[in-house]
Amino acid sequence: MAIRNLNHPAELPSSDMNPGTRLRRSRERLGLTYRDVERASYELACQRGRPDFIVHLSRLADIENRDVTPSIYKLYSLAAIYHLEPHVVCQWYDVPFEDYFSDSSRLIAPNTHLAAAPSKLRLPIRFDPAFDPGRTEFLTRMVERWGDMEGAFFRQPSKYLYGYVGAKDMRMHPLLRPGSLVLVDPNLRQVQISGWTNEYERPLYFIELHGEFRCCWCQCEGGKLILIPHPLSSFAPEVYRHPEEAEIVGQVVGVAMRLGPS
Repeated sequence: MAIRNLNHPAELPSSDMNPGTRLRRSRERLGLTYRDVERASYELACQRGRPDFIVHLSRLADIENRDVTPSIYKLYSLAAIYHLEPHVVCQWYDVPFEDYFSDSSRLIAPNTHLAAAPSKLRLPIRFDPAFDPGRTEFLTRMVERWGDMEGAFFRQPSKYLYGYVGAKDMRMHPLLRPGSLVLVDPNLRQVQISGWTNEYERPLYFIELHGEFRCCWCQCEGGKLILIPHPLSSFAPEVYRHPEEAEIVGQVVGVAMRLGPS
């Protein structure tokens, strides 16, 4: 028996319909009645141990016919019962979950913290034949075609974490500006004490304290972890017991940083 992909554009209701009509068409395509949906939502609520997943008959009628927006629990129930991807249903309600990483990168926060990874990456698919990777180039002009790589394509979890340097965190300024996004490798947690010739080569580390984070240089001495800020900043070094008071999340291996006002 062939299984149709209900998330394929050809299988979904037309984009000119409102969300309630799209959900009704999805239900009807599966041959489900209101009572079937309510019964299935009860089963899901029992399985999840939370009554918020229940979609009562009256609520389903309001969602389909009065364009009432379902709660996040009921939206999940309907997506599961109708075999739809939840983020697709959210798009029907103009909630673009796939853009959360780009949106969040433009919204500043005062404190340094770990951040969620992007759900997709925009990558160059085809370069101009004249592109020479050995020369400094204006990349925008050298890429003939861009494409999105979905995060779901990678079946295993990413080896990297994402950190955000708070808008008020000036510890590493001007080397690392506030508002920067950093790529953290949690497999590199051993503090290097030598091997660099300048401040740009010296490893940066992402450190977790009790309820807060730091991104800076480090030094280990006698069970103490010394957090070293940039000498041009106004911050003083901090000393914590390691690992009781301070734990190294990982080494910073990549930075995305604005060089001017956004």
